[in-house]
Amino acid sequence: MTTTITRDELAARIAADIPEGAYVNLGIGAPTLVANFLPDDLEIILHTENGLLGMGEAPPAGMIDPDLINAGKQPVTALPGAAYFHHADSFAMMRGGHLDVCVLGAFQVSERGDLANWSTGAPGAIPAVGGAMDLAIGAKSVYVMTDLLTKTGESKLVAACTYPLTGVGCVTRVYTDHAIFDVTPHGFSVREAFGDNTVETLEALTGLSLGSADASRDADAAASAEGN
Repeated sequence: MTTTITRDELAARIAADIPEGAYVNLGIGAPTLVANFLPDDLEIILHTENGLLGMGEAPPAGMIDPDLINAGKQPVTALPGAAYFHHADSFAMMRGGHLDVCVLGAFQVSERGDLANWSTGAPGAIPAVGGAMDLAIGAKSVYVMTDLLTKTGESKLVAACTYPLTGVGCVTRVYTDHAIFDVTPHGFSVREAFGDNTVETLEALTGLSLGSADASRDADAAASAEGN
């Protein structure tokens, strides 16, 4: 049985990849955990689409301000210098390309970087698109945080999405409990595998042909050299 990591461990891994000075939106659900692992010695500015820039981590018990919530209605804190603004202004920031990174959940991600995260299309399913479409096309880098497999064992990384799309060709990187995958012109490449996972075992789980990050960089370098 292959090794996986916990949601908290995955959130910490994502936090470590966010550069200093970045403006970041964390999607509803598991991505909100990333706020709790951002380094104290780096300035990273969190944005939430309900109108707050400069969001901090979750407050300790007994210190909750009911007026301070994120888009998922979870209590948050505001850092010194935080700003509040109208919902429309918040979406203008998202659509205008002012966010460096967003972290979203997913039902499926295709090897082209297409994202499906708002509906499975099942009868009676409640659509929950929120601001995901705006973030998917507006953020400079789109990180997905998800389990690699569904509860019934199907891969969330697919050749082509079968669920309604949130965005086309928008995903930069996928962080899962088994491994981290980059989306490249050649498909998914394994950036980092956790525990005893390998490219071969991940190919068996996903049913996809996977490269390694080193192989993808070598291919891009060769293509660039040929172009020159």
